[in-house]
Amino acid sequence: MIERISGSRRAWSGVMKGLCWISLGIVTALTAFMLLYVLIRGIPHITPQLLFTKPSMLRNTIGILPDILNTLYIVIATLIIVLPIGVGAAIYLNEYATNRKVVETIEFAAETLSGIPSIIYGLVGMLVFCQFCSLGTSLLAGALTLVIMNLPTIMRTTQESLKTVPESYREGAFALGAGKWRVIRTVVLPTCINGIITGCILSIGRILSESAALLFTAGFAHNVNGFIRGMGSAGATLTVALYVYASERGEFDIAFAIAAILMVLTVIINLLTAYMGKLMKRRNGQ
Repeated sequence: MIERISGSRRAWSGVMKGLCWISLGIVTALTAFMLLYVLIRGIPHITPQLLFTKPSMLRNTIGILPDILNTLYIVIATLIIVLPIGVGAAIYLNEYATNRKVVETIEFAAETLSGIPSIIYGLVGMLVFCQFCSLGTSLLAGALTLVIMNLPTIMRTTQESLKTVPESYREGAFALGAGKWRVIRTVVLPTCINGIITGCILSIGRILSESAALLFTAGFAHNVNGFIRGMGSAGATLTVALYVYASERGEFDIAFAIAAILMVLTVIINLLTAYMGKLMKRRNGQ
């Protein structure tokens, strides 16, 4: 009887292991197919003229240099604003808040925000930032809209990472006479830096892939500007340009080239973010 049960358990374990391997193979195959298809279709159409010029109606040329710069500007601006707010909110909820109902209410609100469709964020951003705050259609209005969209991601990932820090670390620092903020700054945050970096990577991916919200707030302009001037003017990001070239102009070769550039840009930014996280951990002696 025992041998029969043991044999059935082994058979069931083998079936489940096989299903897991099949699922892994399907996910890997789909991801590889998508990446290879986009890269194969897009890389042959990436030229120096496409990368380093702006579109011109007179010369009938297509360039995405303004879109690349606008994408970098909006990523930098969004992270500069959302990181302090998101990390600060997570620190308050995990380290300072004592009212459990308040914490649960804020966490529920954050989870609700993360599930709202991006087109609604775009509509609210247009009404609040573009019209009510008189920012107009600009990259700054788009960045502020993306801040609201990515705030739950930064806050929740940082909060979960803070919960993984052993309580003995805090107690040891308190026993040495350190204050609350000093413990958080020198012990807790360096220990959970991986969670903050993960939140940054997830936010960067969402910023780079967002188009619906930016259609309402950032606009379609293709002008080359500096960072300060560019944030106050309208501008199309790479995803918005991809949408325009694919759906309105029928330039699918250019659309695939932009998609390939987006993939490469995402990988580069994520690698730089992970490298900065390693440098910070090394500087803190971990």
